[in-house]
Amino acid sequence: MQVREQRLRRDIEANAAFGSVAVENGHGRTVLTGTEADREAREYFCERLRDAGLDVRVDGVGNIVGRWTPESADLDAAAVAAGSHLDSVPEGGIFDGPLGVYSALEAVRAMQDAGVEPARPVEVVCFTEEEGQRFDGGLLGSAVAAGEMSLETALALEDESGVTLEAALDDIGFLGEGRVAADEWHAWLELHIEQSERLEDAGIPAGIVTTITGLSRCAIEITGEANHAGSTLMDDRSDALAGASEFVLDVERAARERVEAESDTAVATVGKLDVGPGAPNVIPGRAELTLDVRDIEQESIEYVVDRAKRSLDRIETERDVTTAFERPWNRHPVPMSDRCRTALEAAGETANIDTLSLHSGAAHDTMHVANVTDAGLLFAPSRDGISHNPLEWTEWEDCAASTRVLAGALTRLADADE
Repeated sequence: MQVREQRLRRDIEANAAFGSVAVENGHGRTVLTGTEADREAREYFCERLRDAGLDVRVDGVGNIVGRWTPESADLDAAAVAAGSHLDSVPEGGIFDGPLGVYSALEAVRAMQDAGVEPARPVEVVCFTEEEGQRFDGGLLGSAVAAGEMSLETALALEDESGVTLEAALDDIGFLGEGRVAADEWHAWLELHIEQSERLEDAGIPAGIVTTITGLSRCAIEITGEANHAGSTLMDDRSDALAGASEFVLDVERAARERVEAESDTAVATVGKLDVGPGAPNVIPGRAELTLDVRDIEQESIEYVVDRAKRSLDRIETERDVTTAFERPWNRHPVPMSDRCRTALEAAGETANIDTLSLHSGAAHDTMHVANVTDAGLLFAPSRDGISHNPLEWTEWEDCAASTRVLAGALTRLADADE
């Protein structure tokens, strides 16, 4: 099979124009679910699907599926699916998501051009609201497809202005019917940019993911007493920000200890801090923080979270503050299917493309799909590991090479016996 690099590039560059943001360096785009830019990206994608002879449907949460059913395919056989998402973070790059969507389409076109006769239908998928920038916390369309969130719950979600997902999708003409059921797929594959530097450092064009990291997202509030910065003696203070500072360092220390002792993939981040009342001459009486803990070993996540709780207990005692801790997210690590990994490895060997086994430190739609069917995740290199940024870049030859691996794996999985 010959993946046509220029055809793939043309689609990704055309998609980059939707929601394009003027930046000094790189290529930026802002595509939030239910916006005009989202409508344009979706309509262009559907046109490309139909141009390739695929039947297009849109489900009740806006997930788009293009189905290729050649004469060789058993109409009753479970389909093999591949894809990703088209939405972006504000001022994001042009590859995160769109590469996965258009590589899946290009893989099907390469199979068609080569006269491949699969025994199963092949579906190309675009999931809704992967980035979670307007509704919910991300991976929304795949959560509905995997049955982890009801269609009704998803559609009732509201943005900051009170607009529901249902209304936003209806407004752009992509409120469909029914539900894409991921558990009915024979297998699922996703190609995504790596968002790290391991492939680039190794000079290898494709990475086969072994496990997608688990993720715990925690919310912490530390409450002290706001008071005058000049009149309150140091021994009389109940400084919420000082306590938060200790907490941040305690968490960092716990993660580093876990890396040294057990798992070099463990990470912990306090990425958001809101302090009140926020005046230069007032001792902070309130601090709200987020804690993000990830690893491919759930034990590491539990270790850091436990240490975080113990840190808060200590801070309460030593600093005369009160603390609150919530853990709204706790997604366990997700291993990729041996069958899908084997298909990707064999496809790389057949195409004479080197591959590297590695884990994913970021969450992807494949996390949800892997809970209901065999799933695989493939990475393409990211220059300098940059993502969610206009400087995000993957060389076009690497896009094409990883797409060749994807096409070969889809071909194998679409065989009746695979």
